[in-house]
Amino acid sequence: MSTASSSARILVTGVAGQLGRALLAAANRPDVIGFTSTEWDITDPDAAARHIRPGDVVVNCAALTDVDGCESDPERAERVNAAGPGRLAAACAAVGARLIHISTDYVFGADPDRDRPYEPSDEPAPISVYGASKLAGERAVLEALPEATVVRTAWVYTGDRGGRDFVSVMRDRAQRGQTVRVVDDQIGSPTYAKDLAGALLVIIGAGVGAPIVHAANNGAVSRYRQARAVYAAIGVDPGLVEPVSSADVPRLAPRPAYSALGSYESEEAGLTRLRDWRAALDDAVTGSATAPRH
Repeated sequence: MSTASSSARILVTGVAGQLGRALLAAANRPDVIGFTSTEWDITDPDAAARHIRPGDVVVNCAALTDVDGCESDPERAERVNAAGPGRLAAACAAVGARLIHISTDYVFGADPDRDRPYEPSDEPAPISVYGASKLAGERAVLEALPEATVVRTAWVYTGDRGGRDFVSVMRDRAQRGQTVRVVDDQIGSPTYAKDLAGALLVIIGAGVGAPIVHAANNGAVSRYRQARAVYAAIGVDPGLVEPVSSADVPRLAPRPAYSALGSYESEEAGLTRLRDWRAALDDAVTGSATAPRH
């Protein structure tokens, strides 16, 4: 189990995204340095060597997370989600730096009858290009740097006003009193970006005793039930949320019917379980944050 020294720099890639922003805000330290994809393109073979120094801790939040976009452009998905993290890991190995790599619940999903949360020891079986590319990234990272930590998470959101994540969109529509149709046959573990950032700071500071851990708010819920919870949390009639099946709203890339993440093995490895998804959601949507403009 490796830990960050008091003098280590923490380099965070992908800070234009919601998790990267949340991690910078949670750390609020001058030795935590963020990079957008323009400032540090992880697909550039030479970029990592220009930024990483011995003893650094690199947290890779950079990814192509557009699930349908990955399905339509698998080569780009492979470059960003698989080859890029592999290069980061190799660069960290070359100079003696740590790497914490963010992955996804979408590495699972092929079991249509699954009804219990996935643990890190469960065999991955992705059903989309996005999931396959992220799984390839996990394997590339651990092959190049076995001491790296892969952190799988799920359904990340901020809930900020004007944001583009699922909870933010549902919040905005609820505040307008809009009726929405939401799938009730996709079940996962919604994860508040601030809670995930806190878990990453624990991993940075104390380390964990496993190569792969799961960090998601506790519990499993459908998208439909999650949307109803958003409406209810801000005092809007949850009856405005109508259930539909995935077949009613076809997408280019298939989504797992069940991809909830379990925390038992991760707790055994030293990571404290994140709080219940509903408590986190209530905090997110009753706040007054406004999403930053890009």
